[in-house]
Amino acid sequence: MAGVILLSAGLDSSVAMAQFLQSDPGGIALTFDYGQRAAPQETSRSRRLASHYGLEHQVIDLPFLAQVTDTALVNRDQEVPQMEQEDLDRILDVTLDTAAKVWVPNRNGLFVNIAAALAESRGIEYIVAGFNAEEAATFPDNSPQFVQAVNRALTYSTLNQVKLISPTQNLNKMEIVRLGLDLEIPWELLWSCYQGEDKMCGKCESCRRLQRALESQSLHDVAESLFGDLT
Repeated sequence: MAGVILLSAGLDSSVAMAQFLQSDPGGIALTFDYGQRAAPQETSRSRRLASHYGLEHQVIDLPFLAQVTDTALVNRDQEVPQMEQEDLDRILDVTLDTAAKVWVPNRNGLFVNIAAALAESRGIEYIVAGFNAEEAATFPDNSPQFVQAVNRALTYSTLNQVKLISPTQNLNKMEIVRLGLDLEIPWELLWSCYQGEDKMCGKCESCRRLQRALESQSLHDVAESLFGDLT
């Protein structure tokens, strides 16, 4: 069966898509624009990723999300939190604070339900998301419990029993990079940054996690191409 793939062009969603397509080719890549700083890059790169894998690509605008949140991802008057790599595992005193500043109310819940409506209308069984074990510690809507709860709700809200799956949900970022290597994903098309500049900033939490994972696999050339010279 094909899938509706939640695609932001980040590491997790890109690898989850590539892994799903190994056994279930075909589907629709869905990208959301809710006014986030990175929306132009996420949209452009997701479109190119979808083309690379031969998928239909749709962009859904959700401007009202920007009206119900003061997150730094949307509010340009706030600075996007920066982080050092050594702080990535300091959950209680660093990453929880960072997560709160980039939290968007019910974002993943909303994305999944929109994808479920599209999936049901097309007779598609699966929604594919790129969650990961590393960020599930601070983002509960990345967790296996979230997937289980969503799937219970979808048994009532979709006639064809649409199911949310995440091929990456039990992996940390380093393991996801290794899987991406095996799948030969097009690294140059990724965008994991909270910002929307020409290069990824290399300083926000999302960038730091990707950078650490790439370096763990000695992918220094990939890191340099995505982030530029960070020295």
